[in-house]
Amino acid sequence: MAEERKISMAVIRRLPRYYRYLGELLEKGVDKISSSQLSERMNVTASQIRQDLNNFGGFGQQGYGYNVDYLHKEISKILGLDQNYKMIIVGVGNLGQALANYNSFEKRGFKLEGLFDVNPRLIGMSIRGLEVQDIDKMEIFVKENNIDIAILTLPRIRVKPVAENLASWGIKGLWNFSAVDLKLPETVQVENVHLSHSLMTLAYKIKDSKEEQ
Repeated sequence: MAEERKISMAVIRRLPRYYRYLGELLEKGVDKISSSQLSERMNVTASQIRQDLNNFGGFGQQGYGYNVDYLHKEISKILGLDQNYKMIIVGVGNLGQALANYNSFEKRGFKLEGLFDVNPRLIGMSIRGLEVQDIDKMEIFVKENNIDIAILTLPRIRVKPVAENLASWGIKGLWNFSAVDLKLPETVQVENVHLSHSLMTLAYKIKDSKEEQ
């Protein structure tokens, strides 16, 4: 949908924030909210919120605002969260283990199905009921279990060939933490996550705030 309508990636990246804030409002029993009220909570201008949501149909009513439950469900559909996704983690070091232990993925429809590594000391270890398997078994596992997403927490030198293999085995998406920007066929969606980039951005914000004081 986003590609057909040429919706900017900046808008897409704000949608999970809307979804999270609306979920928090639902938990508090809030039925409706205006773009101005949502703006105060999210630190995004009311005009920007209206523009973002108008890309997908608007959803609001003049003089009423937004029905929180309805908007939350519609954004869920836009993000594809009304479906379930099967995932594996490739690379079960410290970061891989931390992600494997993060049980909130399942609340969003992302189910962890398998763990893979090359390290003999890790193979056979159990994390939340899943046994770490040898990476040599990954191809058969991916194909037999129709895995949708692979989370990559591998050393830089290993990530490219592994990603290319996963793409050829039918993986639909890669969540890549391996500090290498992957470029694969358009049939495979890639989200590259650079933790150090986020930390450097924080450093800039700290420096910038000091200069303003």
